[in-house]
Amino acid sequence: MRAGRGSELSRWGPTLPRGSQTLGWGARGTSDPKAERWGRGGSSAASSKLLSPGRAANPPARRHPGLLQGWLLSLLDDNTLHLWEIYQKEGCSQLEETRSFGLPARPGCSPSITRVTVILPMALGAVACLGTEGGAVYFLTLPGLVLLEDKTLFQDEILQSVPDEYRCGKALGPVESIQEHPRDAGRLLIGYSRGLVALWDQGTRAVQHLFLGNQQLESLAWEHSGKSIVSSHSDGGYMVWAAGGSGQRTQQPVLSTIPYGPFPCKAITKILWRTCESGNPFIIFNGGMPRASYGDRHCVSVLQGQTLATLDFTSRVIDFFTVQNPEVPEGGFENPRALVVLVEEELVVIDLQTPGWPTIPAPYLAPLHSSAITCSYHISNVPLKLWERIVSAGEQQSPRLSSAVSAGDGGDARTHPPPPPRTHPPTPSAVGWAHGAVTLAAWPINGGKNLAQEPTQRGLLLTGHEDGTVRFWDASGVSLKPLYKLSTAGIFQTDCEHNDSLNQAGEEEWPPFRKVGCFDPYSDDPRLGIQKIALCKYTAKMVVAGTAGQVLVMELSDEKSEHAVSVATVDLLQDREGFTWKGHDRLAPRNGPLAFAPGFQPSVLVQCVPPAAVTAVTLHSEWNLVAFGTSHGFGLFDYHRRNPVLARCTLHPNDSLAMEGPLSRVKSLKKSLRQSFRRIRKSRVSGKKRLNPGSPSSKVQEANAQLAEQAGPPEVEMTPVQRRIEPRSADDSLSGVVRCLYFADTFLRDGESPVRVPSCSHGVGNEGSSRCCCCFSPRPAAAHHGPTMWAGTNSGSVFAYALEVPSQEKFSERAVEAVLGKEIQLMHRAPVVAIAVLDGRGNPLPEPYEVSRDLAKAPDMQGSHSMLISSEEQFKVFTLPKVSAKTKFKLTAHEGCRVRKVALVSLASAGPEERVENCLACLTNLGDIHIFTVPSLRPQVHYGCIRKEDISGIASCVFTKHGQGFYLISPSEFERFSLSARNVTEPLCCLEVSRLQDTSCLSNSTATPKLPQANGTHVPHSPEANHSPSDSDRSPEEHQASFSPGPVDSPNSSMENPLDTTGDITVEEVKDFLA
Repeated sequence: MRAGRGSELSRWGPTLPRGSQTLGWGARGTSDPKAERWGRGGSSAASSKLLSPGRAANPPARRHPGLLQGWLLSLLDDNTLHLWEIYQKEGCSQLEETRSFGLPARPGCSPSITRVTVILPMALGAVACLGTEGGAVYFLTLPGLVLLEDKTLFQDEILQSVPDEYRCGKALGPVESIQEHPRDAGRLLIGYSRGLVALWDQGTRAVQHLFLGNQQLESLAWEHSGKSIVSSHSDGGYMVWAAGGSGQRTQQPVLSTIPYGPFPCKAITKILWRTCESGNPFIIFNGGMPRASYGDRHCVSVLQGQTLATLDFTSRVIDFFTVQNPEVPEGGFENPRALVVLVEEELVVIDLQTPGWPTIPAPYLAPLHSSAITCSYHISNVPLKLWERIVSAGEQQSPRLSSAVSAGDGGDARTHPPPPPRTHPPTPSAVGWAHGAVTLAAWPINGGKNLAQEPTQRGLLLTGHEDGTVRFWDASGVSLKPLYKLSTAGIFQTDCEHNDSLNQAGEEEWPPFRKVGCFDPYSDDPRLGIQKIALCKYTAKMVVAGTAGQVLVMELSDEKSEHAVSVATVDLLQDREGFTWKGHDRLAPRNGPLAFAPGFQPSVLVQCVPPAAVTAVTLHSEWNLVAFGTSHGFGLFDYHRRNPVLARCTLHPNDSLAMEGPLSRVKSLKKSLRQSFRRIRKSRVSGKKRLNPGSPSSKVQEANAQLAEQAGPPEVEMTPVQRRIEPRSADDSLSGVVRCLYFADTFLRDGESPVRVPSCSHGVGNEGSSRCCCCFSPRPAAAHHGPTMWAGTNSGSVFAYALEVPSQEKFSERAVEAVLGKEIQLMHRAPVVAIAVLDGRGNPLPEPYEVSRDLAKAPDMQGSHSMLISSEEQFKVFTLPKVSAKTKFKLTAHEGCRVRKVALVSLASAGPEERVENCLACLTNLGDIHIFTVPSLRPQVHYGCIRKEDISGIASCVFTKHGQGFYLISPSEFERFSLSARNVTEPLCCLEVSRLQDTSCLSNSTATPKLPQANGTHVPHSPEANHSPSDSDRSPEEHQASFSPGPVDSPNSSMENPLDTTGDITVEEVKDFLA
């Protein structure tokens, strides 16, 4: 069995799902008081798929997770509740939906009155309280989700105790908050939208106390002793009420304040009160900002005594909680250790026990998209020495990569007295907050065991971002861990400095904002964006190319340094007349020596002219060469001697669009319409023109005509799935874009030394599908291999250059020379996606320094080499040095799709023989992955990996050398897939929970039966994989799968027709159903 055929497509997402909707903390409600776990819910289809496969069409409007003995309760926007259960399967924990429930509508009333607004799981874990729009409170049993009708509390029972002057003929409004008494589980604090707060005794079914508020209520919180409560309101204020006073009614609060008044403020949507042994409690709330000045800010305020910090986030605050000891004795203090804030784009943790309240670096779920991701690059088998140096550089960074504070932003903690509110900035507190401060405190959230095997190799994932940063991620295991961040903005003069001065000028304003969170969707200068990355893992040299044509050559240093960056300019137009660049300007480098921290430090800056975005880059550290390409041409640079070697313009005379650039502001509607009409007029008259019989276009049209009119015997007919492929015009826009660059030590000169002759312009045909143009002098020479450089363009052209590279001892004495050896033109002019050279045994050539360091076998230089050219429409193998076609596969003609990403991967068999095959992996525009053998190009298997509508996901895909890959399932999530039968990274974990005795979940289950899946894509090989060790731990899906007589993909499988029953399933019923 081939490795490709034995492989299996499995996927997982290692990052924080986008569109977070709620947050749940499991320390108090769990049976294990030391279990510190949290759960989150999302609104996107991707995050819905994580929690509920098949429910992407019904995203959750609000989730109230509560980990109770391993249960999670979620509320969808159709007002249905779903219970999820953590159960054990083959020694691993999995989360599956077990039950669903919907509140019945009240007769004669609108369905909206039963819409759930609040969910409160009780501390004992047996009952959940539901507050509704109509003001009623319902009670459900857990885990059965059975409605306790005798305990239902309607508004009428509360209104009986409300005084007449407070009623005013109005209803109390929806239930906004339900809080359980911290010392008596039988009493509930119920808050209504109008402002009324009632203390309800479940045992006596009577109102014990009423708090008659006069402001619209938003949230409630108990003080730990149960003697006081705090309520937040829509006017931006909060009130403190005494809960232990005499009498049944309280009309005036003990304290009422608007922290950011006196001007109108936004609502405080949530508030917490946490006692502290130091004497001053923590009051933490969300919102309350002055509506006119800072109504668009997303803030969480932390107030303790005279100290106030306004945590300013860059995305919407979803929820927050504090981490403290769940077992607080009576009369003790909660002493919160940390504040966990979930915002829409990231998770931020604040250390509340360290002076200044710094942030705690996140060991996982770090936001990938702190700035928009523009490119990705993966490195396999990273040497240990390089790994340790990168980790060390990341640890020395200040602020660290995981810091929740961006460089240059910050604030300080300021005093804020109790009411009346201050209207001017108070004096700074003695406890200040340093810029970019982080703490070394332990991560407060823990629980569970990671059962995944230790990675056998170290993998690095590099992401380039819009703000000019490159982030290094540990991609060896299940989750991506941040290691190091490299910023290139400090090398150039941008508008960032002006913005920073404006921010510093406003630091003394009120409120005392503190910038937290590293998510920043705005870029100060779009020219800083990183487009391409290349890294040599053996010499620690890296090349970073950007949007404004900047190419930075960097080297890893363990010490900080201060030096000037050499600047070189490469003109890719070669003084061609008639072209004027109308796009953005180049980035101006800073003058003089610059200070650099330990890590990757730039040594040379190569500036392309015109400053168009770099579309391709490659590095050969053994030859000290870097090649780069743009939409105008490509260049070759010797970074050891710091001088250009080659510059070649690839523009077509009609390629005027390439001169405008992606950031051009001079594009006019009149010009666009003129070009469109010219294109339409040209297409109408093109059929009337007589074609040249020897032109490629005439040959294609003749072949298509024969294909349509052919009526021969069946054995000579073309396959019906082969499609007609029309040749592309040579003057299409952006035809000169360089798509790929490649270095190889191979055979290029075939018996004669190629020498450029200016007067020679003829071409040599090649199989009728490509054209090889090279000119020779009559000087004979023996065939030999040597350094070469290959470049592929958007118009199907391939340029091959023979390089004269001096030995390492003579690098400083002799310069590198490049001579054009061959030029190939694909007949259909399809863009060239990738180029690779295979040795005599059909194996890819090793990387630089791999052979010299005994890390790879030496390539076969005895036989002839093969060159694999991958275009958007087909794969073709040529022999070297003759450049004659050997074999090809027309993917577009057979499959009707186009190539988007290709890579040569090494697939290892899962068998004991450990067979390894080199294959070609291809991702198409339809999201399918095809695997071919090399160099024979025989199709092996293909999988559906990415949705064809997900254009950004397809464009972001990157393959690894061992058959895995990454792609962006959302702007903040990488999903990982595996094509190899051996190299599969799966998220395996175990979470020990203790639940109630009643764990049977079949009698009242209304959930749709589903197969166990990992991220909704992993299908087990055999039915045995669906059996768990014990029957009590089996999910309803496993019970259903055990009755299935055939595999999942069988035509007789019953998985597409789930059983619709609410009672116990019997064998006779299943037999009748399957019959």
